[in-house]
Amino acid sequence: MSGPVRGSLERERRQAYWLVAPAVVVLAGVALYPILAAVWLSLHRFILVFGERRFVGLGNYAYLLGDARFWSALGNTAYFTAAAVTVELLLAVPLALLLQKSFPGRGLLRASVLVPWAIPTVVSARLWAWMFNPDYGLINRLLLGQDINWLGAPGYALHAAILVDVWKTTPFVALLVLAGLQGIPEDLYKAARVDGASPWRIFRSITLPLLKPALLLAVLFRSLDAFRVFDAIYVLTEGGPANTTETLSIYAYKTLMRSGDFGYGSTLSVATFLCVVVLAAVWLKLLGREERAR
Repeated sequence: MSGPVRGSLERERRQAYWLVAPAVVVLAGVALYPILAAVWLSLHRFILVFGERRFVGLGNYAYLLGDARFWSALGNTAYFTAAAVTVELLLAVPLALLLQKSFPGRGLLRASVLVPWAIPTVVSARLWAWMFNPDYGLINRLLLGQDINWLGAPGYALHAAILVDVWKTTPFVALLVLAGLQGIPEDLYKAARVDGASPWRIFRSITLPLLKPALLLAVLFRSLDAFRVFDAIYVLTEGGPANTTETLSIYAYKTLMRSGDFGYGSTLSVATFLCVVVLAAVWLKLLGREERAR
């Protein structure tokens, strides 16, 4: 490579760095600084009410490992994430297949399907809380007068929250799957039909394998979002009854804002952040492996 060409490339590279620098500075200010501040606070015993603040090192993390409430919240979070994402994926695939077909009113159906996703989470959670009300709620009326306390019974509350999440975010997953379906060449389907393949065989041998990257991407987005769930469950139950719907985010919020324990609350926040990072790393590795296989 000649000197002038190399110099031109260097100038373009420096210019690119300068153009990206403002965005990096903004991201460092709004994302990196709060993370570092939370990590620093997690190394302290800092109870705002008593005005106590002292450095304890990894003491909060040692307490975390023996905190039964933390492990319960982690279990609730993991179960909520696994159940919600699985059901959403199972519902989103047939919904996306339907939305891909050409029929009168398809545009209206596509727009109406996105309505639950467009409604703010707090609003939709409040609507569902009214429907789950054991005295005048619509759900019990539809069940012919059944007297079930959906949000007050430990066996029902978490599953009710999962239902709300599935109702709201299945359209988003379906949208991602639909984008993947539209990327599959139509010629493959035509060749399979000419060969006499059944619809199930076409789905199993063509659609599903080529749709795998889109499915992994949808699972990645939804897993990260579901693991950090706060607003829907907080509006529905505030983590009750008896902490059976308490997630890591709700436990961290209660510790920080209600108890005023900024040290241990920050420790819970850092633990949640690390869980999300590990989850993202696993799914990104699977997604990268799938891309290399293609």
